[in-house]
Amino acid sequence: MTTQAVKTSLYRWEGIDLGGAQISGQITAECHAMIRVQLRRQGITVRKIRRHAISKPFAAKAVSALEITLFTRQLATLISAGIPLLQALEVIANGFEQRPMRQHTVELKQDIAAGLSLAAALGKKPTLFDPLFCSLVAAGEQAGALDVLLQRVATYKEKTAALKKKIKKAMTYPVAVLLVALVVSSILLIEVVPQFQGIFRSFDAQLPAFTLAVLALSQALQAHGLWLLGSFGVTLAALHYRYKHSDEVRQQVDRWLLKLPVIGNLLHLSAMARFARTLATTLTAGVPLLESLDSVASATGNGLYQEAVLRLKKHVATGCKVHVAMAHTGVFPGMAIQMTAIGEESGTLDSMLDHVAAYYESEVDTLVDNLTTLLEPIIMVVLGVMVGGLVIAMYLPIFNLGRVI
Repeated sequence: MTTQAVKTSLYRWEGIDLGGAQISGQITAECHAMIRVQLRRQGITVRKIRRHAISKPFAAKAVSALEITLFTRQLATLISAGIPLLQALEVIANGFEQRPMRQHTVELKQDIAAGLSLAAALGKKPTLFDPLFCSLVAAGEQAGALDVLLQRVATYKEKTAALKKKIKKAMTYPVAVLLVALVVSSILLIEVVPQFQGIFRSFDAQLPAFTLAVLALSQALQAHGLWLLGSFGVTLAALHYRYKHSDEVRQQVDRWLLKLPVIGNLLHLSAMARFARTLATTLTAGVPLLESLDSVASATGNGLYQEAVLRLKKHVATGCKVHVAMAHTGVFPGMAIQMTAIGEESGTLDSMLDHVAAYYESEVDTLVDNLTTLLEPIIMVVLGVMVGGLVIAMYLPIFNLGRVI
């Protein structure tokens, strides 16, 4: 017997609260009866319910990581100020200008008012709040220090977002410039070079080999340019799909990226920073070590490190110390292993991992700055060779025009 997924819809309701004031809001549910039950638990007498044409997963993708971080920081601040959770969620919902995040916050408030814990309510929205986020919130609720844990989660997400932004900055700049160079070169080959070809025919002389090669490339692009572009796009789409859905392909691509000259080192440093930052945050929150390693594995952002962390977990599960298990994987650098060993021996593993994360994050900062400085002259040389080479190829026969005449 197969079970069908229960469909929920968005409804707008109007009613009267315990104080006699008229209030309204929105809620997602399976039917009118479910809405009445939920609102009755909150002491609300329902007067009117209208169904909206928007289904529950209407805007999960429209919520940015920045909004999630802002939500976490605001919730931590309000709870630490002594404001009750439901009231804090209402304040946050009213503060969001973007409708999707406001609606998600209202739904969280309604779930909590219906009896769910904050961690359980967050777990109902896996596209917005990952298992690591929910685990840390659950640990904070159990320890009675939700505000402290939310502050740590917000700090963790801010540092993680900053790290991703730096990596994207280092990757985007050279790729964007090279793409512009390819577009400019393609336009020259398709539109400009054919104009010179008619002039060269009147020379009645042997053209330089370099010029002939550029003319042949121009003719190939004119004849098969669209086919080549389409094939390139389909290949990229297929590779992207395989990368997203095949662990084997993802492992191979991640291994190849780590072997690149400068980019590979940057990815190594960023993976180590994420590993140390995530493990430090979960351990500080009181999450058990083995459970923490599950969250850490998916947070490293690299298949090779994810596999290494899972192997590390297996060693730790058999009684092996963390730093010894790290050494067995053959992936983690010596400095991280030594700092972890010191943390384990002194009973300050979470604090020591924080220092490790800070060190590798500063290394990423330095490398990104150096990479940007180093790439600028290299990119200029590449642009000069690509565009200047085409210009020289076209003008070489003109330079020899005197001899032809």
